Amino acid sequence: MNSTPRARPAVEKMSGYTPGEQPLPGQTVIKLNTNENPFPPSPRVIEAIRSLDPNRLRRYPNPTADEFRERAARLLGVTPEMILAGNGSDDILAIALRTFLAAGDTLAFPDPTYSLYPVLAEIADITVNTVPWDADWTLPTAGLIGTGARAVFFANPNAPSGTLVAPADVRALAEGFAGVVLVDEAYADFADTNCLGLLRTCPNVIISRTLSKAYSLAGMRFGYAVAAPALVAEMMKVKDSYNCDAVSIIAATAALDDQTYARMTWDHVRAERQRLAHELSQRGWTVIPSHTNFLLAACPGGKAGDLYRALKQRGILVRFFDKPGLDDKLRITIGTRAENDALLAALPG
Repeated sequence: MNSTPRARPAVEKMSGYTPGEQPLPGQTVIKLNTNENPFPPSPRVIEAIRSLDPNRLRRYPNPTADEFRERAARLLGVTPEMILAGNGSDDILAIALRTFLAAGDTLAFPDPTYSLYPVLAEIADITVNTVPWDADWTLPTAGLIGTGARAVFFANPNAPSGTLVAPADVRALAEGFAGVVLVDEAYADFADTNCLGLLRTCPNVIISRTLSKAYSLAGMRFGYAVAAPALVAEMMKVKDSYNCDAVSIIAATAALDDQTYARMTWDHVRAERQRLAHELSQRGWTVIPSHTNFLLAACPGGKAGDLYRALKQRGILVRFFDKPGLDDKLRITIGTRAENDALLAALPG
């Protein structure tokens, strides 16, 4: 009798990525746990999908999503050769890892940051070297350079803290580091600055973006990288043959076309972020200043796990990280004004 095949040792040892909770079909909740945009996509996105030529579904999509690349390049002031489209920014991260690191190499990142990075590294038998953030969430530049890693990944603005590293500080890291510096800007549209300008003088920087947050397309799965043409050309060799489907390419392109709508949602998030941070502070929470569409805040008494479960019982989902340094805090996505009011009404005190 054949025995059950064994997975690779690295896979057997790992625990995998833990996504945020998703409500069951038909379940009504206030969902403030996975940093989705509180608004639906632009009406232009819906119209573009409805107008889709059925022949685009029976044929393979453009393998490099050139329609999107050209639109994104115009918006960002770069060339299409500097854009790589992906099946969400998680796909971009995986492509970059496979392109620039081999088994046995080291990936470094400040800790805590996006929890997918170590999972991707474990899958590829890549060593992880984490460096704690300096005081006040300052980038630990010397520590990251000192790891001798082949690449540094970090989210900016950071998840789960919501804090922002100034482009000048990212430049200092890139100029002092011999390998790739991937700046994961999933939340950049909710901040007042970003690192795109570094691409002009830092050829080792890769910017990763997603349409999940700022453009309300989390369910569509579309992201992209911006980097020097030489880096994008190498990453093109590694990506899956058709990594973006025809519908997502059309939807993502239409979303970029409606900047007025997108900026309306970003302005709402910024205003509600400020209001919610103020209200929580008034109730004794310690709120970390955020440049994203969420807040990370330490609750009074520090029993964040208990409060997370109590809110869940009332149909309000927030994110709780049961690990040292985060287990006294909750991460709260900025929702609509009504959703944020419901959260505040459900909190003790």
